[in-house]
Amino acid sequence: MANQIVVFKLNNEDFCVDINQVIEIIRLQTIIKVPDAPSFVEGITNLRGTVIPIVDLKKRFNLPLSEKNDNNRIIVVNVTNRPVGFIVDSVTEVLHIDDSSIQEAPDIIKGIGKEYITSIINLNDRLIINLDLHKVLTEKEKKEIEEM
Repeated sequence: MANQIVVFKLNNEDFCVDINQVIEIIRLQTIIKVPDAPSFVEGITNLRGTVIPIVDLKKRFNLPLSEKNDNNRIIVVNVTNRPVGFIVDSVTEVLHIDDSSIQEAPDIIKGIGKEYITSIINLNDRLIINLDLHKVLTEKEKKEIEEM
């Protein structure tokens, strides 16, 4: 069976998300800082009349930060019945992949509380980390965002 994924970059590393999780992908737009927001929350933005929280995935994953540029995108996902935007360095492609390309995440990754890493996609010696963006935030963090 073929699966469809959205591939994106964080610091030159390939990550992906199942296309069924994605509401839309938008260009980086004006983000308003929110006082006392969790450290990984960049702020909020107005998406066609709906105010949505914006999470910087690099901050969330404790990855080195870089300057924002024209390649940055916001992947909008429904998290606890509310749209949340995740900033990525770039969205590079949408791929159809076969089940045979999907490998279970190694125990070393799963064993460190990384339940949001669902699998590893192995495409022609290219490894892509498959994320479940619904699980990137803990229940406590989801509650903090809801209360913003």
